[in-house]
Amino acid sequence: MDKLEAMRVYRHVVETQSFARAAELLGLPRSTVSRMIKDLENYLAVQLLQRTTRKLSVTTDGQNYYAECKKILGDIAALESSFPGKTGQPRGRFKIGMPQSLARHCILPEIQSFMARYPELELVLCSSDRVTDLVQEGFDCVIRAGAVEDSTTLVARQIARFRWSVLASGQYISQFGTPKTLEDLQHHHAVGYLSHATGKTSEWHFDRQGRDVSVRMKETLVVDDTDAYIQAGLQGMGLIRVASYLVSDYLSSGVLISCLEEYAVDMPLFLVYPQSRHVSPAVRAFYDWSKATLTRHYAQ
Repeated sequence: MDKLEAMRVYRHVVETQSFARAAELLGLPRSTVSRMIKDLENYLAVQLLQRTTRKLSVTTDGQNYYAECKKILGDIAALESSFPGKTGQPRGRFKIGMPQSLARHCILPEIQSFMARYPELELVLCSSDRVTDLVQEGFDCVIRAGAVEDSTTLVARQIARFRWSVLASGQYISQFGTPKTLEDLQHHHAVGYLSHATGKTSEWHFDRQGRDVSVRMKETLVVDDTDAYIQAGLQGMGLIRVASYLVSDYLSSGVLISCLEEYAVDMPLFLVYPQSRHVSPAVRAFYDWSKATLTRHYAQ
């Protein structure tokens, strides 16, 4: 049994959740893929996959083995591409994750240029606001805001900075005035944003001379979608506090007006990927592209 080939086949089966799809991508008969996985399980003396007529699922041992397979195969690909005789052109399946708002407003409008530059990549872009386990869920990298706590198995490289700004429409300011200090906020109301992770609306955080200050706003409307949140602010339903990259057009046109800028909190955006001796060409390429794109168009 060719162990590296078996690992490569197993990785495709896990990532596609299908023997047939993996066989199609690899250009192999389905029976060959099925036999290779069975031989691999016999060799390891563990069950990697649970098979039913309707569903293919990965066992706990299978998840652990998949994570190691991906790491080893990634190291090999990165090592080979580092030699002068290799072009280092990224290729193969590349799975990235990021918050929904960032994907919708910043990455997707520009992603065609990345795909055109690296046509041999099979890009899988997952947008979700939940925290993901990179290794267990098969991500090559994710974009995250703020500090990354797990520095033992993950690498975090900053790609941009943005600002959390309090914004108001002209209609709101005409009716209620402009808050000038944090204390003024007690006389104002806001649109609340419901976090599905906590089941609560978010407090507002500010930087007062290097000290974090949290404020609980009076909320007249609560939503759970970023676009709805911004639209409510545009309609004058209350103050909103959002990442600057989401509202750059509204700010430049004057449709939304920034308030309390001296208390605004700056936040870094990081590209996060599993620690490895060799960074894959795809991760390097996406880091360079995302940093240039976000810095040029959206971040402060």
